[in-house]
Amino acid sequence: MTTRWLTVVGVGANGLKSLPPATRAIVDEAEVLVGSERLLAFVPDGGAQRLAWPRPFSPMIPELAAHRGKRVVVLATGDPLNYGVARKLLEHFPIEEIRILPNLSSFALAAARMGWSLPDVETFTLHGRDDSATEPYIQPHSRFIALTEGDASVREVARRLITRGYPDSPMTALEHMGGGAREARRDFTPATLPKEPFADLLTLAVHCIPGPTAQILPRTAGLPDDAFQHDGQLTKREVRAATLAALAPTPHAVLWDAGAGCGSIAIEWMRAAPHARAIAFERNEARLAMIARNRDQLGTPMLKIIPGDLPETLAGQPAPDAIFIGGDVANAALFETCWTTLKPHGRLVANAVTLEGESRLTALQAEHGGELVRIGIEYLTQVGSKRAMRPRMTVTQWRVSKP
Repeated sequence: MTTRWLTVVGVGANGLKSLPPATRAIVDEAEVLVGSERLLAFVPDGGAQRLAWPRPFSPMIPELAAHRGKRVVVLATGDPLNYGVARKLLEHFPIEEIRILPNLSSFALAAARMGWSLPDVETFTLHGRDDSATEPYIQPHSRFIALTEGDASVREVARRLITRGYPDSPMTALEHMGGGAREARRDFTPATLPKEPFADLLTLAVHCIPGPTAQILPRTAGLPDDAFQHDGQLTKREVRAATLAALAPTPHAVLWDAGAGCGSIAIEWMRAAPHARAIAFERNEARLAMIARNRDQLGTPMLKIIPGDLPETLAGQPAPDAIFIGGDVANAALFETCWTTLKPHGRLVANAVTLEGESRLTALQAEHGGELVRIGIEYLTQVGSKRAMRPRMTVTQWRVSKP
């Protein structure tokens, strides 16, 4: 039988007072205590070896492994599996060796303070992450609770709400929840943000109220073209929606956007499914800068941007679950590299607008199967004093799954 030598204990803001007697006994009997300086300060010196975890946490893993067989206790904040250290530990140690003793999460505490039903609220963290991750959660009348980096995060979220046209959205800063006399609550809106700094230990609750000029950017595919900064090298809205439907974003899946332009396909892929990942390959310097700006404005900070020529820049990247080729479909070396690297059952979608590109896709479809679809879109335009529907360039799309 495997011994559970490693115990992860969730601690509330009021320290050891938040622990039930049985959990407190485990902490008192530890031979090795691991945690942040703040959490370690809660525990009286009882002779246990103390290890303050570094940032990043990874160098601590081999040190923990060296203590296998001893009574090791890792102190964590709240629920260790809710954006906590337990997830990282489980990547290196089997659950058979670990006990996880959670405390109340900040999300549960915040929902209780606000009177919000937690399943009806979006929850995410900005702690150690880019504040642009807020963007997909700014939706009309939605509510979200975010773990933060303190003062800077609150002010950046408020700025983004104002920019998106939500200046009167109620915001609540919940400081030191569960910390007794230190606990504080401040209510305000982005337009009435207090000048006094916020505490570092803070959870933010927001009810998004759209103003008359609010920018509505749903997570479904097909954002308006003007939601992106671009130079015309953009998969247009209706074609983009059809392309994303064929690529079929799923949680944790990896997309290669080969010849990304302004990054619209990669960005919408990541917005469409939780934890979906994407890599945008682009050689044009101006477009690389556009991708970075769009990544920030549309809330996909984890989008990886790779500069340089294709297919050389594909080497060494994580194998994709889906690939989009929006240009240069006649590049035989690019296709062969993509097709070889694509995971089994992965999807490849390629678009062409020229006769040469269509001819190449026709040949590829004959060799590898899949579907050929021609997409024609017409828009209302003015012809003198009359109105008419004017077609845009027809797009030929090849959709195929790798056997």
